[in-house]
Amino acid sequence: MAATKRKRRGGLAVQAKKPKRNEKDAKQPAKLRDVAEETKEEERDRIPGPVCKGKWKNKERILIFSSRGINFRTRHLMQDLRMLMPHSKTDTKMDRKDKLFVINEVCEMKNCNKCIYFEAKKKQDLYMWLSNSPHGPSAKFLVQNIHTLAELKMTGNCLKGSRPLLSFDPAFDELPHYALLKELLIQIFSTPRYHPKSQPFVDHVFTFTILDNRIWFRNFQIIEEDAALVEIGPRFVLNLIKIFQGSFGGPTLYENPHYQSPNMHRRVIRSITAAKYKEKQQVKDAQKMKKKEPKTVLPHDPTADVFVIPAEEKPIEIQWVKPEPKVDLKARKKRIYKRQRKMKQKMNSGNTK
Repeated sequence: MAATKRKRRGGLAVQAKKPKRNEKDAKQPAKLRDVAEETKEEERDRIPGPVCKGKWKNKERILIFSSRGINFRTRHLMQDLRMLMPHSKTDTKMDRKDKLFVINEVCEMKNCNKCIYFEAKKKQDLYMWLSNSPHGPSAKFLVQNIHTLAELKMTGNCLKGSRPLLSFDPAFDELPHYALLKELLIQIFSTPRYHPKSQPFVDHVFTFTILDNRIWFRNFQIIEEDAALVEIGPRFVLNLIKIFQGSFGGPTLYENPHYQSPNMHRRVIRSITAAKYKEKQQVKDAQKMKKKEPKTVLPHDPTADVFVIPAEEKPIEIQWVKPEPKVDLKARKKRIYKRQRKMKQKMNSGNTK
């Protein structure tokens, strides 16, 4: 439709005049066509970019931080998890005197709905909290057998920021508390699709295996050639303590009957070593008492000599000739040396005169 001019007082009036084309304006479309053709040729020669990303719908964000007093191994483990999980966030260390429900406020400030919190006690025991903030549930674990990426020096390698596959033991579906933990682990460790910091590749696997009432975590690389697995690291073992209904507290949903605290474990080891020492001391005391006791003389058993064969009696030989005296060579040498010394002394005394 042709453009029309509108009067100030309203109503349509005279149609607007079309602008006149100059010679310069006529040349511009030709130039634009040439530029468009050049750009098409450049795009043909250009290397194709990454796969087009879709819409980021899963807004899971994980807060990974710790309390004060952790050692170097825990710090490296925390850094490895942050590197493997591009949807994670960090925060400063929390004071040990603060109560745990304060972490929910920290998650809210950081805009995170999941949390991995490392709690250190006595500078040797490490506990891990996995929580769905702020409504729960949450689980508390004792972390054992920690090996970091720098410590293991494995041959495997994966792309930084790539999305992992999650592999779970079939035992997770057998018991209800393991099913709850499986869902919590899926929501925490799985990288959201189309996350801005993630890569559109799947080249490694997180495995969660149940053995000896513990959860064993391993990270493997997928080799494209033969689909073999090569371990990358890190690795650690989670010993479940309790599952709570709320976030960092609340009613207890499950308590592990097989769990033994580190203090009790160390106490048992000390009692075993003490029992060995006491046993050795009792054996020494019993030996001393036996030595002090008087020896009991048993009466002679006449039946003990029944099968003894008497020795043959040898004829007695009487020596009628006196044996020659033995020559003492040492005494003879001493006498010779004495004579030689006396002769030398006499010779020396004569020369002095």
